[in-house]
Amino acid sequence: MSESANRLKLMMAVLEGIYAVCRLDAQSEIPSWISGPFWSITRTPDELSVVCLQECLPGEASHEGDWRVLKVLGPLSFALTGIKASISSTLAQADISIFTLSTYDTDYVLVKADQLEKAVEALKRQGVEFV
Repeated sequence: MSESANRLKLMMAVLEGIYAVCRLDAQSEIPSWISGPFWSITRTPDELSVVCLQECLPGEASHEGDWRVLKVLGPLSFALTGIKASISSTLAQADISIFTLSTYDTDYVLVKADQLEKAVEALKRQGVEFV
């Protein structure tokens, strides 16, 4: 039987740094300029998508900047359901746009830096604890 986000006490943390979401051509090599404590690369037939510290970007990179990263503290079981749905619906109701990433252990939610305080407060009102 799967567990749901409603029965789970979610704990989150705000990662340090300002991040960017970059789009490179699908045939691009993995960039050498990526560094830092958190980054993600996804290749699809249409693009190479990179999330990394904004300060690492070369000037010509096509990107959307000024993101902050919220980490769901895990590891989370694959049997859990509704974690991202709960977070995203809470933030949608607060009119906050998000970009999400998942790893084997947990989920990450990116919000614009100028919306960080509003996002944290909305999530706290729903019972999320921040460390």
